[in-house]
Formats: sequence, C-alpha cells, structure tokens
Amino acid sequence: MSESTRTRIDEELRQASERYAAARPRSRERHDDAARVMPGGNTRTVLFFSPFPFIVTRGEGAYLWDLDGHRYTDFLGEYTAGLFGHSDPAIDEAIRRALDDGIVLGAHNEVESRLAGEILRRFSSMERVRFTNSGTEANLMALGIARLATGRRRVMVFNGAYHGGVLYFGDSARTVNVPIDVVHGEYNDAAGAQELIRRHGDEIAAVLVEPMLGAGGAIPANREFLIALRESTHEHGCLLIFDEVMTSRTGAAGAQGYYNVRPDMTTLGKYLGGGLSFGAFGGRADVMDHFDPRRADAVPHAGTFNNNTLSMCAGLAGITQVYTPERALAHFGKGEAFREALNALFRERGVPMQFTGLGSIMNFHPQSSPIRCPRDIDVSRASIRDLYFFFMLENGAYLARRGLISLSLALGQHDLDAFVYQTRRFIDRFGDLLDA
Repeated sequence: MSESTRTRIDEELRQASERYAAARPRSRERHDDAARVMPGGNTRTVLFFSPFPFIVTRGEGAYLWDLDGHRYTDFLGEYTAGLFGHSDPAIDEAIRRALDDGIVLGAHNEVESRLAGEILRRFSSMERVRFTNSGTEANLMALGIARLATGRRRVMVFNGAYHGGVLYFGDSARTVNVPIDVVHGEYNDAAGAQELIRRHGDEIAAVLVEPMLGAGGAIPANREFLIALRESTHEHGCLLIFDEVMTSRTGAAGAQGYYNVRPDMTTLGKYLGGGLSFGAFGGRADVMDHFDPRRADAVPHAGTFNNNTLSMCAGLAGITQVYTPERALAHFGKGEAFREALNALFRERGVPMQFTGLGSIMNFHPQSSPIRCPRDIDVSRASIRDLYFFFMLENGAYLARRGLISLSLALGQHDLDAFVYQTRRFIDRFGDLLDA
C-alpha cells in the first residue's frame, strides 16, 4: 500500500470516527461515567473500540438499539454465544419457569442430567460430561484432567489460538495466562505438528486445538491437519482435545462431526447455555471418571454455579426445542451460502477482500491471498478492515471491529441480502483505495 493511499484511508477513518462520535453523545457520556469506576469504562476487553463503544439498551430478535436511539442488525451474535438471537420465546419461557422454581438451590436438580444427555447425543466422542461457567473454565479443567490422567505436564497449542482469557496464544506478549508449560505449533501445518509430537511426545499430556481458529481470524482447519493430530496423539499417548466452544454450532455434531475426526475430549460453551453463562467439558469415560465422587481417589471439581438452574433450563430448551439437528444443518448451509455470496461479490468486483470461516461463523480480511494460519494475515491492511467496520456500522450492520461475524437464527434472508448490498456500496465508495 502506497503512502498516499495510507494517508487517504487514515483521513477517511478519521472522518468516520468523528461522525460516529457526533451521533452518539449519550453513549460517550455514559462511557465516560463508566471509566470512573472501571478501567477504561470496560470489563470485557473485546467489546471496546475507539473512540468509545456505543451502549446497548435492548435487543429483540436480530436487532439491537443503543442509548442514542440507533438500531443495528446484529451480525456479531455475541461472539457466537448469541445463536438464538435476542429473546427467543422457547428459551424465555424456560427461564421464566426456572425463576418460578428457585434459582440458587445448592443441590442436584433434575435438568442438569437431561442437558448432559442431550449433549452426549450430539457429540458422540463425549462419553461423560461436566459443566462449568464458561469456555475458559472448560478448557482449564480439560487440561488439568489430561495432565493428571497421563502423568505428563506439557501441553501443545497453536499460534494464534484463543482458549479463554487466561489461555491466549496470539501475537501479544502481554497476557495473564496461567503458567502452563506449552509447546507451540503452527496451525494447519500437519508435518510440523507431527514432528513436534514425535519430538516431545513423552512429555505432552494433551494437544489442544480449535477445529477453526476463532479469535485468530475464523481460519478453518484442513482435515489432513486434524487427522495428523489424531494419529500422532494416539501413537504417543497424548490426549487430543477439540476446543469447540465456538464450532459446536457447526452442523448437527459440531466441527468434529463435519470433519469426521474423533477427539479424546471436547470443550464447549457459548450458545449451549441458551445465551446464559455456560461451559462444559467431556470425553472418554476412563478420563472423565476421575471426577466420580464415589471413587476413593476422586478428583474434586468445584464451581458454585456449574449446574445453575437458569443455564441448565435455557440450554435444554435451546438444544431440544430450537437448535435441533435439522435446524443446525440448515443454519450451517445458510452461513456457507452467505459467505460465498460475499466472496463472489469480491471476485466479481476484483477487489482484494475475502471472508474466511465455517458455516455461520466468518471473518472479514482485506486481502485476496490464501489464509491458512494467522501469520498469513496481512496486518498492513488492517486500516481497510477498520474502515469497513465503521461504514457497516454507519449503515446499520454491527459486526466485530476485527471483522468477526456469527449469524444468529433470528436473521432473515432480507437481513443477509442487505448486508451484501451495503458491502457492495462500500466497494463502490472506496474501490480505488482497496486495490492500491
């Protein structure tokens, strides 16, 4: 990108940011107030963007409204947790019934085993399951039991992976990661991963992998890569853990069903709580039964809200009444068609832009070169991505500033068509800058 083009893009970004701020005085005021009691007015880093984030006051179906009265079509879908849209009737009714029956019971309840059974039916590799409060907790517990079951300490992860707020393996050196001894591999490098497992196999308790890098840019795995991990971990006695916190929505049986690769353990979260706080981890019975409290050598697993009735009831309603296997397959197809419509537009107009992803999860990248791992992402063109974010927001479409989209069930075809139309307008408006 030439210096003159960069300067023009920076100027367009400056103007877009000023228009955004001028149209949201109440959100600015509320954010300034929040900054007096929370660092940067924020308690969840991913939601912040400059000059300040807008403040949402309500959501309904596929739409959000902010404090200044703007309506947005929600293409972010709560970073994949908002699969059901806002206020799905079946889930709302389940939550109301749970509220009527009491919400902090401090005991076993009848819903938790029913939800567990439904999850095991979806994900055949999971012979036992336990609940947590988030995907982060699920991954921590899975790694912990893997280390105990194997008697090994090291964990293999992949550059660009995100497995939770304390398990971040992106490009930032400033993290609060838990102190786990890790071996770093390159995503989608089957031969390299096999070599690392061969070299360190007798030290590695588990290989933890996302079947599609989520925060790393919605980069799907190659099946050959996952098969290589499956074969190598089996050969060297390591556990293969699929982090399906995001990708469990992929069709009827998650990404493991889509790729037809069976892990030893799986971690879940996001939408499976019906939009409420939720996480789960499970897998082979011989591993998970270490948690059986009837055993003399049982491993404890604590968590006050692990089986909280609101998440259990909302999750059960979501997986049985709303996101049935048939609807999951249809939603996967809907996402594939939407992503292809956008990429067909980019090819038609000859602009270096693409959406990567799998099913209903995808990410915008202002480049045409292939993306197989995070190091393939052209960070020099990030300003175009930012310009796209502000343009779409100004025209009523909300996605993550980093380009992430996760489609909810509430989105209609007219919403998807409108998004493609606005993307076409973006190309019309900034086409000369995109090619430079």
